[in-house]
Amino acid sequence: MVLLTFKGGIHPDDGKRFSKDQPIRPVVPQGELVYPLSQHIGAPAKPVVKKGDCVLKGQLIAEAGGFVSSPIYSSVSGKVKGLEQRFNPTGSQVECIVVENDGEYKEVEYEPVKPLEEMTREEIINKIGDAGIVGMGGAGFPTKVKLSPKEPDKIEYIIANCAECEPYITADYRRMLEYTEDLVSGMKVILSLFPNARGVFAVEDNKKDCIEKLQKAVAGEPRIDVKALMTKYPQGAERQLIYAVTKRAINSTMLPADAGCIVDNVETLIGIHNAVIKGKPLMERVVTVSGDAVEKPGNFMAPFGINHRELVEAAGGLKAEPQKLISGGPMMGFAMVTMDAPVTKTSSSILLFKEDVVAKSLETACINCGRCVEICPSRIIPSRLADFSKRKDEASFVAWNGLECVECGSCSYVCPAKRQLKQAIGSMRKTALANRKKK
Repeated sequence: MVLLTFKGGIHPDDGKRFSKDQPIRPVVPQGELVYPLSQHIGAPAKPVVKKGDCVLKGQLIAEAGGFVSSPIYSSVSGKVKGLEQRFNPTGSQVECIVVENDGEYKEVEYEPVKPLEEMTREEIINKIGDAGIVGMGGAGFPTKVKLSPKEPDKIEYIIANCAECEPYITADYRRMLEYTEDLVSGMKVILSLFPNARGVFAVEDNKKDCIEKLQKAVAGEPRIDVKALMTKYPQGAERQLIYAVTKRAINSTMLPADAGCIVDNVETLIGIHNAVIKGKPLMERVVTVSGDAVEKPGNFMAPFGINHRELVEAAGGLKAEPQKLISGGPMMGFAMVTMDAPVTKTSSSILLFKEDVVAKSLETACINCGRCVEICPSRIIPSRLADFSKRKDEASFVAWNGLECVECGSCSYVCPAKRQLKQAIGSMRKTALANRKKK
């Protein structure tokens, strides 16, 4: 089998051995549930409940705040304590709906669903939007908007991002093994919207068991393929994935739809299946709890709003006090200031490490070795862009294609001088994008 890939990239220790063989286990929340109103790109959701209201599992508690927005549903039954400022996983204090769990898990009665072949395109897309589904690989872009391109007939590929190239995270891996049929069903739902498209499950070749299981599941499906990717980081980055599968390149001014592609994460596709085929809104996701400070790393079916500390307790608690907490992967995730933050739609993992290796690294001067250039998947010059950033030279940063950076962190990983290239470039990139938006 030919392995698909892109130019550049790195091979860090993947750390997946800690949790890959641990089946998904449900976690029952013990305390209050906290639902940030902004769990997606776009306008925050608007609360439709108030303090003192009783809610059921599966009940709408916040509606979409605009076209690019997404509703939120309660994952438990209980009473609304109020609207409060709480920490989210990135360390920001945001407005949240707080629900006191009554432990009874009384659930709403869902509307009966029609067979997929009897639904119109509009009905399918609205069901996906109404269910609160967003990109759950980390971006959080509302899926209803993604599935509504200006020219749907020009979409040729629906790519399921099954790479899971970030070290330590195994949530998608377990989903592929344990929920194969639901994953394929989600792909079929999207293909029903785009009659000219082929579906592709793009899986790194370190997950051969997933490749084999998906191949069996799609045998006889004329519009669906399973493609093996070379195991390399950042194979799952959207631009790199599109290039690996189709050899079509996109840049920072383009959308995947401009290359005839739509890319969705494993968890998102399963959410689409649950919404359209089962009629259920998005209320939970699989979260990996891992790292050398965790007693028993594993993968957990976590209801949205549950405290990350409860997930760590479900993983046997701590075997050492962690110096570093990360929400998401170690390459592109966010450092957490506390475990007392809720699981949201984009929470793929919590990683806990005994040592903060990066903080202990001494940064020295660039030695012009060129390693960052050699491995950069965007084919830019990270060392020079970081210099522009430190000098606050936005014009030069833009002229040298700084906006093409995907902030994968590969440059920082290979730098022998331990320069924090990704952080410097990312900071200037955000400033430049904000200024471009103003203009």
